[in-house]
Amino acid sequence: MISGNKKQPNGGTAMTERKDNNNTVNAGGESFSVQNQEQKPNANVNQQKETANIMPDQQKADNQPESVQIARDELENIKSKAAKADEYYDRLLRVSADFDNYKKRMAREKEETIRQANESLIQKLLPVLDNFEAALNAANNGNVSLDNFKTGVAMIYQQLKNVLAEFGLKEINAANSKFDPSIHEALSQLETNETEEGNVVAQIRKGYTLNSKLIRPASVVVAKKPKNSDDNQSSSQ
Repeated sequence: MISGNKKQPNGGTAMTERKDNNNTVNAGGESFSVQNQEQKPNANVNQQKETANIMPDQQKADNQPESVQIARDELENIKSKAAKADEYYDRLLRVSADFDNYKKRMAREKEETIRQANESLIQKLLPVLDNFEAALNAANNGNVSLDNFKTGVAMIYQQLKNVLAEFGLKEINAANSKFDPSIHEALSQLETNETEEGNVVAQIRKGYTLNSKLIRPASVVVAKKPKNSDDNQSSSQ
């Protein structure tokens, strides 16, 4: 701002001033203006703030293509995994259906095998049944002696055993053997000195295995050491 003196009607002078953010200085009747120097730092600070505000936006703009590319890669990866998941699910459904069909087929084959095995066993037992009927008819008619009848029954009995053995049946002979809980069933104990304790004294009922599988344990009587045997030994000593 420039300030000057203006003449008044009375011959004097008057100083007029106009201030536009300037400081006016009077020196020796003359006036001059000095600009406010404090505005420059404020302008620099504002410029720095604007620059600081612009920088993050600029960085975002610079990083935006890379972020978009990463998002696209992730989307393609998700699509690929989703396609594989659908493929694996379809395979699982097919395998599950195949397995169900396999189980049904195996069940049918098992039933057919059992039916055929029963049929074969029945065919083998029919001659035995015929021989039993013939023996009974002969005994009822009185055309056979007792000895011949016993011989015929023994032959039929052996025939039956042979048929059952052919299908895997085997007797368990427990007489005079060590008691085995896996194949023997102890019905009672007998105190005796004639055999060692724990041996089978008598077999009440035979046991059987079918194709090496126990289907009935042998019912036996097991030897037990007498109580008075220890007393007799102590008194003799």
